[in-house]
Amino acid sequence: MDGDYSSESPTETKKTKSKTPRKPKESLLKQKSPAEFFAENKNIAGFDNPGKSLYTTVRELVENSLDSAESISELPVVEITIEEIGKSKFNSMIGLVDRERVDAALYDDYETEKAREKRLAKEARAQEMQAKNAALGKKVKETSATKVIKGRGEASFYRVTCKDNGKGMPHDDIPNMFGRVLSGTKYGLKQTRGKFGLGAKMALIWSKMSTGLPIEISSSMKNQNYISFCRLDIDIHKNIPHVHLHEKRENKEHWRGAEIQVVIEGNWTTYRSKILHYMRQMAVITPYAQFLFKFVSDAPDKNVSVRFARRPDVMPPIPMETKHHPSSVDLLLIKRLIAETSKQNLLQFLQHEFVNINKAYAERLIGEMGPDFSSKMHVKSLTSQQIVRIHQLLRQAKFDDPSGHCLSPAGEYNLRLGIIKELQPDMVATYSGSAQVFEGHPFIVEAGVSVGGKDVKQGLNIFRFANRIPLLFEQGADVVTRTALKRINWSSYKINQIQDKIGVFVSIVSTKIPFKGTGKEYIGDDITEIASAVKYAIQQCCVQLKSKIVKKMQAREQQERKRNLSRYIPDASAAVYNVLKEMTQLHASKKIRYEDDDLELLRKVSENLLTKETLSEKLAKHVEQVDYEMALEYATQSGVSEEPRETIYIQSLEAENKMIDLQTPFFVFRLFQ
Repeated sequence: MDGDYSSESPTETKKTKSKTPRKPKESLLKQKSPAEFFAENKNIAGFDNPGKSLYTTVRELVENSLDSAESISELPVVEITIEEIGKSKFNSMIGLVDRERVDAALYDDYETEKAREKRLAKEARAQEMQAKNAALGKKVKETSATKVIKGRGEASFYRVTCKDNGKGMPHDDIPNMFGRVLSGTKYGLKQTRGKFGLGAKMALIWSKMSTGLPIEISSSMKNQNYISFCRLDIDIHKNIPHVHLHEKRENKEHWRGAEIQVVIEGNWTTYRSKILHYMRQMAVITPYAQFLFKFVSDAPDKNVSVRFARRPDVMPPIPMETKHHPSSVDLLLIKRLIAETSKQNLLQFLQHEFVNINKAYAERLIGEMGPDFSSKMHVKSLTSQQIVRIHQLLRQAKFDDPSGHCLSPAGEYNLRLGIIKELQPDMVATYSGSAQVFEGHPFIVEAGVSVGGKDVKQGLNIFRFANRIPLLFEQGADVVTRTALKRINWSSYKINQIQDKIGVFVSIVSTKIPFKGTGKEYIGDDITEIASAVKYAIQQCCVQLKSKIVKKMQAREQQERKRNLSRYIPDASAAVYNVLKEMTQLHASKKIRYEDDDLELLRKVSENLLTKETLSEKLAKHVEQVDYEMALEYATQSGVSEEPRETIYIQSLEAENKMIDLQTPFFVFRLFQ
């Protein structure tokens, strides 16, 4: 061994190694943009799979269109089109040339020789079984077409287009409205249709993930002589829009509204019924809107075109933004309100940033907080401990419940017309409850119950709505489903839960819908206030239906009674006439003498003034009279009265009336002078 190397001590070796410079370690902390988070957790926003993604895209675009039209008090007209795009067409759209398969065994849908033999043997056995059944005279089922094996890479693509007559979007805001997640116009404490505030942004993210194609937006606002056109996608990692084209185009037709077009991967076959059910239920809860839905395919037999016509032209009031109720706030929210408030002192802050706190009550609250607080102290100078004290007192103090003036329910009128328009039931009853409160948030429950109708299955058919949007998934755990199935005794209202076609419609509106689960598809059964309100609303509808059903049963019994009596009229009249004939013969032979009244009757018989036909007519009139008297007596004894009547004052055509309209969000009170 080399002597120099052997003479070096281990300690010196360690020192030499420690002097070599080390590379600084990279930080393990990483950040994600909001767009990146939702792209990786797309199931949270309802984009679980291609089929559900197609459904959610349609839903988001339709709800955005309704919000846009309602915000300017315009009766909504929404056109939604889903166009199926074949593989060749999609490849040409992205500039990709179709290529024939070279190595067929490389693909997921390749059928091996063994698998082919197994499939052919199975088909042969099925044909043999059919031949035997045919020989024995048994019913033969039609042979189902052989399923085409579809590989994992064989995706289906669709162009979804939504056009509306809403207010449109400002030209400069369009990129950020579609290309920046968690930025929008719907944030604030008010009733909104959206669940996450993502809208079409999530459809754009899904488009970028599945097709890589941008979204196209056309928009024009009132008194705007141009159409804003924007083609963009989103930089998911930076959460910023990537604009391909943004220009102003000529608006010759003076069109106003918005048109959004996006190409995504989807599955129409499995989610066809869900999308059509969604459109139908949306037509029920928004009967004042007109929807035109189209599905366009290269195969004509797959094309679908459905028009949901407008019934009434009365729209619910626009939901209003409200302030927070003191009992519903948390520490983080109080700090945010303090940072954003324009008020200077604590008294003004409490009085103007919360509902149901007037000046006198705010002073009482400040007095209860302790000596460190005063009405004139600067609200921005509050310490963390003082904010905690405010939070504790707001949670423990007693406040009046918030009013429901900020809410916008569909209304009994619209709900009833929507049910009649889409289901055409035999009878329907609706009920709208007053505003109630849970955790400091107001809510209103509306319900409708129908019996009979088209396209309605036997048993309970439950339709759920939250903030006027349909809920189609996870129905079993919902408060409406559980209430209708377990807490309503349908038989006590003369309704057969199994045989009758029953439609149960429940709509809940609130500034905060207590959804359960990540998908926000159902309302939990654990909130007593909502569960009680839902049960009461359904019961009120059932009470109304019971009176209608009882009257219908009475009418049916009356018709049956009349039918039974009328059945015996010919035999009874013939028997009576024969008896009278015999009496006439006996009197003629002077064997029996009769009184004067009887003689008059016998004279009519002998002179053919009284015949079988005459007796039949008299008996029929008697049955009619007795039937009417019995029905009237029964109605009097059972306390069944006519439908409630409402006094209507008709204006004179001659004189002009001076009047004053006192308007509220819910009704108009007209005072004639």
